[in-house]
This record gives sequence, structure tokens and C-alpha cells, in this order.
Amino acid sequence: MTTTYDFDREIPRQGTWSVQWDGIADRFGVSDLLPFTISDMDFASPPEVLSALKERVDHGVFGYTDWRLGEFRAAIRDWYATRHDTALDIETLVYAPSVLSQLSQLLQMWTEPGDGVVVHTPTYDGFRKAITGLGRELRGVPVGDLGALDAELARPDSRMLLLCSPHNPTGRVWREEELAEFARLAERHGVAVVSDEIHADLVTDGHRHLPWLRFAEPGRGRRWALITSGTKAFNFPALSGSYGVIGDPDEREEFIRRMQTGEGLASPAVLSLTAHIAAYRHGGAWLDELRAYVAGTMRMVEERLRDGLPGVTWTPPEAGYLAWIDLRPLGIDDTVLQLDLVETEKVAIMPGTVYGQPGFVRLNVGCPRKKAERGVEALVRAATRLRVA
Repeated sequence: MTTTYDFDREIPRQGTWSVQWDGIADRFGVSDLLPFTISDMDFASPPEVLSALKERVDHGVFGYTDWRLGEFRAAIRDWYATRHDTALDIETLVYAPSVLSQLSQLLQMWTEPGDGVVVHTPTYDGFRKAITGLGRELRGVPVGDLGALDAELARPDSRMLLLCSPHNPTGRVWREEELAEFARLAERHGVAVVSDEIHADLVTDGHRHLPWLRFAEPGRGRRWALITSGTKAFNFPALSGSYGVIGDPDEREEFIRRMQTGEGLASPAVLSLTAHIAAYRHGGAWLDELRAYVAGTMRMVEERLRDGLPGVTWTPPEAGYLAWIDLRPLGIDDTVLQLDLVETEKVAIMPGTVYGQPGFVRLNVGCPRKKAERGVEALVRAATRLRVA
């Protein structure tokens, strides 16, 4: 495969206020670690995005903006048509600073303190913080267990099904029949559905992401939302900005009203709009090469784990750049493993306990392959020293 973009280039990130690099001591207690943690990438954003940002900066005027003007909504519509074969009505779109800010607002609109919010486990920690921080009860069901999902949704005070599609941290891409069943169960039990699809554009070849739009009925009385952003796939989360689709027009207007009044979002970040438009209009080739590069890195991780840790069976995820690795066959205590990784190997790798799943680790390989090799080698050495099974 002929490549246009250089994903092997190492770009220093220390001193850039990076959470992954400069904020590492906040979670791991020391700062001199090689990080494989929070889910952003060490790659520069697409040059097509950078060029558009430079042109907008060079314009020099940063007055108040409106996300409903210009190309922003049309670029999203066309991206969904070409990349996901899904029709999207631009009038159903909403805007917010982040996917989690959308979730917070929807939780306040569609649930009350004490209500249950059903999620799949293991669970992205941002979900846990949003749900419990607002006084709602997180109710987890294992990925793939439809019986448990049905039972939790049937509880009279369960008010929302919160999907992560594709699923973080496992990298699972939901099948068509699964999504159709989720929609059927939500309808049967009268619960709202919110589908976080921020990892959708990072699905690997051989798998297909199906937007919740395909399974949800529009119209009044239909409480559902798709929330997402281009920031994950094109690596510009620091620019902020997200968008969503809300099916009920009254609920959509209420969401917009809350963002403009209660949240004071009268004007979005213009550089976020610029980046999204450039990514969706011109970033497709970069994204395809990125996905291929990450897939190659995941194959490297698979080979190294197979050769270095007999007893550990792992296959690359169906989406994303996060390797969710089951170390339970080795019988290693999570705390002991983390101490060894930090004190001996000098690497920071997220423990599965952050996502409610002891015995696992989440290794971020959204980085040049040489760095990823250092991370997986460190994990193999630590696990080899500590294995008890």
C-alpha cells in the first residue's frame, strides 16, 4: 500500500499541556512515565485540517459564530451519506462543546435523581462520572447479555439506555441484529436511548458501524439521541465541539434552548467548526491510512502477546486504537501489576478497574509504532515476572 501520510513521525508532546503526557502524575503519582492512557492520539491532525485552521487563523477575526450558518451541517450530512450510507436531516442536528456535555444535558432532560441508567460493562469511565455525578444510578449489564439487558430495562425506574457504539473499552462493533433488539427493548420498556458514536469512524476493515439513526423512529414522543464528534477520529479534541441528532423536534428545541441559556453556549468555537468541515470534506484519505496503520500496530500487539504471554488469548478490537487485554489467566493482582509497570517499566497503562473490570488493562496504541512496541514489551515483561498461573 502506497502511503501519503507519515504516522511513524514522533512529535514531542511534553510541555503542550497534554493530559496524557504532562498530566500523568495526577493519576499515576509520578511524571516520568511513557503514557498509553487517555484516548487521544500522538499523531498530528490531517494536514488538510491544519491548512484550514491556519487559513481561518490568518483571517484574524474571531467574532461570535453560529453553527447553523455555513457548511458545518452540510458537511456532516454528506459524511454520513458517503461514509455510513445513512441519510441525515440537517434540521435534526444539535451542537454542544463535547459529547459528555450532551450526555449531561440529556440525562437532566430525560431522567430524575435516583433513576437508573443502563450501560454495558465494562463501562467508559466518563459515563460513570456523568451518571453518578448527577445522582442517577448506573446499572451495568455485560456486553452481549441480552437477557440481563432486558431485565435491567424492565425495572420501573430505569429511564435510559446509554449505548457506546462502537463500545469503549472493548472495541466491539454492535451487529445489526443487536441494535435492532436494543431498539425493540427500549420501545417495549419505554426508556430513552442515547447512543455515543464518537468511535464510529475508527471501525476496522471487515466490520461496519451502523448509526442509531437506522434503528430509531423520528417524531414527537420519541426520546432518543445520537451524540458524536469528529474530534476522536481526526484527533483534535482540544478544539472541543460535538454534534448530535435528536429525533423529537420539541426535545431538540429544548436541548438547544438549554445550551443557549443554562449553559451560555451562544457561540461555538469557530476553530472546531473549521476543523470538522475540513475533516469531513477532505480528511477521508488520511482517515483510511490511519485506520490501516493502527490495524498494523494491533497485529504487532497480537503477535507479541501470543509469543510472550502463553495463556493470554487476545485479538485486535473491531474498532479504535485501544487494546483491551484480558490478563486474568495469569492470576496477577491488579495493584501489583500497576506498581511494577510504574516503578520498574516506567510506563502508564490504564488498569481495567477504571472501567469496572479487574484483571484487564487498556493500552492506547494511537501512536507511532515504535512507541507502541515499547508499551507492549513493557507489559509482557511485567506480566511475565508477576504471573502466578
